[in-house]
Amino acid sequence: MRSSRKMEKLEAAIEAILFSAGDSVETGRIAKAIGQDKNTTEKIIRNMMLKYNARDRGIKILELDGAFQMCTKQEYYEYLVEIALQPKKAVLTDVMLETLSIIAYKQPVTKQEIEKIRGVKCDHPINKLVEYNLVQELGRLDAPGRPILFGTTEEFLRNFGVQSTEDLPTISPVKLEDFKAEAEEEIQLQLDL
Repeated sequence: MRSSRKMEKLEAAIEAILFSAGDSVETGRIAKAIGQDKNTTEKIIRNMMLKYNARDRGIKILELDGAFQMCTKQEYYEYLVEIALQPKKAVLTDVMLETLSIIAYKQPVTKQEIEKIRGVKCDHPINKLVEYNLVQELGRLDAPGRPILFGTTEEFLRNFGVQSTEDLPTISPVKLEDFKAEAEEEIQLQLDL
């Protein structure tokens, strides 16, 4: 007979597996992960299913052709819809801000030009900026490959409190020289490695 503490730990482990997997997980994989045989694992999961159904919980465990999956109970879908309809607050990382700055000051600009300035790939930050409606596609450059041109949106202007991109602060020549010196130092450090 297993102790109740050990059973609680096994149930917690199964719960963690099913929660983090998102999709269904085969019984055999769960059994291997918790160090139990398939039969015992199935019994534990079925007991968990009864507990979830008996209590007023927002989640349940489904059995799907020899596998199990954790999901939301149908009666709570309206709350999920409510959350999904609430706008997410956009969080701009340093990489995204740097990319946005380049686009704002150099627009219209291609991804290749941004990557040349930054020295790294920019797919993710550009995609996020487009998703947040701060950057938009302005068309295509009349050059081989017809690369997309990017520029800022009205939403960008609203969020940064400027009426046009001409109102963006200018960088003083002294500060520009400091930036160039820092960049050259950084490049030299990378070359020395």
